[in-house]
Amino acid sequence: MNDGKIVVGIDVGTSKIVTVIAKVDEEAVNVLGVSEVPSSGIRKGQIVDIDEAVLSINNSLEAAERMAGYSASHVISSIGGSHIESLNSKGVVAVARPEGEITANDITRVIDAAKAISMPSSREIIHVLPRTYSVDGQEGIKDPIGMTGVRLEVDTHIISANGVTIKNMEKAFSEVGVDLDAVVFSGYASSLAVLSDTEKELGVVLVDIGAGTTDIAIFVDGSIAYSSVLPVGARHITNDLAIGLRISLESAEKIKIFLSTPKKQLKITEEGEEEKPREKSDEIDLAPLNLIEELNKVSQKTLIDGIIRPRLNELFTMIGLEIKKSGFVGQTPSGLVITGGGAQTIGVAEAAKRMLAMPVRVAMPASIKGIIDEIQYPSFATVIGLVMYGRTTEAPSPLPFGFSFPPLPFSLKMGNKWFSKGISFFKSFLP
Repeated sequence: MNDGKIVVGIDVGTSKIVTVIAKVDEEAVNVLGVSEVPSSGIRKGQIVDIDEAVLSINNSLEAAERMAGYSASHVISSIGGSHIESLNSKGVVAVARPEGEITANDITRVIDAAKAISMPSSREIIHVLPRTYSVDGQEGIKDPIGMTGVRLEVDTHIISANGVTIKNMEKAFSEVGVDLDAVVFSGYASSLAVLSDTEKELGVVLVDIGAGTTDIAIFVDGSIAYSSVLPVGARHITNDLAIGLRISLESAEKIKIFLSTPKKQLKITEEGEEEKPREKSDEIDLAPLNLIEELNKVSQKTLIDGIIRPRLNELFTMIGLEIKKSGFVGQTPSGLVITGGGAQTIGVAEAAKRMLAMPVRVAMPASIKGIIDEIQYPSFATVIGLVMYGRTTEAPSPLPFGFSFPPLPFSLKMGNKWFSKGISFFKSFLP
């Protein structure tokens, strides 16, 4: 682990597909290559057109490979969408050894026992996350290995997804020519990148606002206790702007980004004049954006107070209802941590404080080095979390005795992809 291992994370989102290739060790994530491309064939976190999705994923992966000088063969992908569901489950087993010392095998058995829940055949479990263990009635144990006892219990948080969605993702990545080692709930991935241990221990609500969906993950006593997805995201604000101003979605997105960037451009006047900025604060000059509708002047009050704020209020009202539904109201003194691309929307923190009466901070990925200029934004939290998740997962090795081939050079990668596609084509003729 001293040298670290290379992990490839791909965040498959509604508006963009982000790939990060990084070398990870215990201390930090060293980013070697990063790429962001607009996504197509994906709506509200789910693949709706597999050919278009494959093309987008392929473009993003290849651009990151070129930057890193590394050819990916195994990747970890995010999964989101309103089909994500969660529940908490208990497992109980008798400790296997007669002397009663708990081993890793006992941990595996008790987690398997917690996993044995009735679930529709259309759903697949993607995470079984242990919260706390109990040994002979002693509760609150984080790691029971080496302890002595007869009865071992575990509280787990189980996250499940639609099986068809997972199969579509696996098919898309196989057509790209890479192996999908794991799918990770995007809200959980973001939490790995932006939450501190103290926040998790005290209790915190993570809100990842994407383009089409908003992921919620609630942590209590150091571990995840509730997770869900709302089918509303930052793109709904863009839609409202487009309808309210009677402009295209592209122009509305430009205006939203323009409003959300720090307002350096408003201080064009001399330092002595304070009246001018106040005048300008209500009328925004959109001429630099070169909108196709030739919309040059617009009232800031109309945009922010009339269109953006009501949608943000609605979003945080829904988040408040979700926190109530979880049953953990009052157990999250660390408040709300907002991340994701939607976290950069103007007035988002103020809206959260106003609607939820909680401490609020907007977070970006921590503990990263290397090519960090491009990724020090909340919108990269999920993909950095995927790479951090990859620290603990081992890529399956098909070769005996631990041998492995060196990664293919980039020039041979395309040949490898066509080769795998050729095999799939011939397999389709087999009975």
